[in-house]
Amino acid sequence: MRKYFLIGGAIVLGVILGFYIQPLVSGDNIYQQMKKIEFVLNSAVKNYVDEVDTQKLVESAIKGMLGELDVHSVFISAEEMKRVNEDFQGSFEGIGVEFDILNDTLTVVSPIPGGPSEILGVMSGDKILKIDGENVIGIERADVPKKLKGPKGTIVKIDVKRGNQSEFLHFAITRDKIPLNTVDASFLMDGSDIGVVIINRFAATTHQEMMEALAKLKSEGMKKLILDLRGNPGGYLNQAYQMVDEFVNRGDTIVFTKGRKPAFDELYVSNGGSQYSKIPLIVMVNQYSASASEIVSGAIQDLDRGLILGETSFGKGLVQRQYEIGDGSTFRLTIAKYYTPSGRCIQRPYKDKDKYRHLFGRLELDEGSYIDNAISKIKNQVMALNEKMEKENKEKKTKNEMVNIDSLPLYKTKKGRTVFGGGGITPDFIVKSDTITKLGADIRRKNLFLEFISNFMNGQGKHVKEKYKNDFSGFLREFEISQNMLAEFKKLAISKEIKWDDNMFKADKEFITTSLKAQIARSIWDRNSFLQIFYTMDKQMNKAKDLFPEAEKLARTK
Repeated sequence: MRKYFLIGGAIVLGVILGFYIQPLVSGDNIYQQMKKIEFVLNSAVKNYVDEVDTQKLVESAIKGMLGELDVHSVFISAEEMKRVNEDFQGSFEGIGVEFDILNDTLTVVSPIPGGPSEILGVMSGDKILKIDGENVIGIERADVPKKLKGPKGTIVKIDVKRGNQSEFLHFAITRDKIPLNTVDASFLMDGSDIGVVIINRFAATTHQEMMEALAKLKSEGMKKLILDLRGNPGGYLNQAYQMVDEFVNRGDTIVFTKGRKPAFDELYVSNGGSQYSKIPLIVMVNQYSASASEIVSGAIQDLDRGLILGETSFGKGLVQRQYEIGDGSTFRLTIAKYYTPSGRCIQRPYKDKDKYRHLFGRLELDEGSYIDNAISKIKNQVMALNEKMEKENKEKKTKNEMVNIDSLPLYKTKKGRTVFGGGGITPDFIVKSDTITKLGADIRRKNLFLEFISNFMNGQGKHVKEKYKNDFSGFLREFEISQNMLAEFKKLAISKEIKWDDNMFKADKEFITTSLKAQIARSIWDRNSFLQIFYTMDKQMNKAKDLFPEAEKLARTK
């Protein structure tokens, strides 16, 4: 691999940059380094024992060079770039189904609303056995998009087995443009005026999608808002800016960037005037909320605009710019750091990339409020942690690094509250996420919820669908997973070599029953309904509901 890095480095620096830079930097250090690498490249191409795959060398070299920088400066191949563009432009061209592989069989989880598959009658639970006449039993997950996606207007033929029907169903589906929504779900919490908007990433359409969701919720009676950014890895900075702009006052600094080159310094200031600038607001984050998610939560926190709840965020404060290479591939290069309104850069140390990927360097705290007296609360925790590590170092002869509370960078919000820089966004109220036992994890890993409900909907589930198809609220409040269903589910789990443990089942019962009910809702309606039911057992979401008095205090006129 090192060989590829060295040889490919010559290609990247010598071929891509050489023609442009050589006349300008003749005689300087960059040119000398280019000549060195060019010599190695020419020697390898002319004299290497086997034929050289230049594309492979180029891509390996770019990865190697960028790997010497930070963890977020990366190479993206032409093939990978197609998927990236779909994710961040907000659409793709295909037949419009969410799918999974169950027992080696391509199974429709849900047709995308308004897509060509739904229009023709493809249903949740349908098993796709052939695509364009080719048997696809045993197909790999990664190969499915290659067969189902394609240019708008082209046709793909699928053969489907539905439930216990003996005859296959045949569909000729004309591919179309399919939206990739970044707003996963939006709904009013049952029996309340609290709106929930769940956003999975920041793509080109995120702000527009959020505004549409907010307008719908407002028309239904929303008076308070939970913005759920848990697990959101980020995306476009300008979308994060536009999102915050809807909630803050005119003239407020939302975020600013600083690079080594002044050309990369930017300041984002609110235009203000939105109808949502006074709505009580809670933003939820966790350890997988990164980048644009942290720009949003950091700005809301620094401006005392709302309450941040959950667990300390990922800790990515670097800004990348994407450069096209010319063959469809690109690379992203870190060009600046971003800062929250108070001046915080929340980037974690990344010299040790393995530790960085394993979330090392975040300020992980005990559950509770950190709105008032945060420093004294954290000092007590740090002292206890250091005592524990010191004891462990002596007993086990380890080298745990002590935490120095005095080195923690402190900043002030607009109202003078203390917040912390470095290591992610520390929430105002820490609420740990729910955990499940090995039994629940094994069931989820084998995707038995989908398999069980797919079979259920072809039998008893037909009556459930008929009863509730126009009454989601009734389903949400009334329907319960029966003991008979749980007994059948246990049989399925054991048949799939799941080691059943009654004590673990007791601990996971709410998770299992809620997951089954949510999967039924997804089969009858959509992912929005699925998440609305799943969130009824969400510990962090339920705590957020109770904390709106605190959020309302922060939302009052400053």
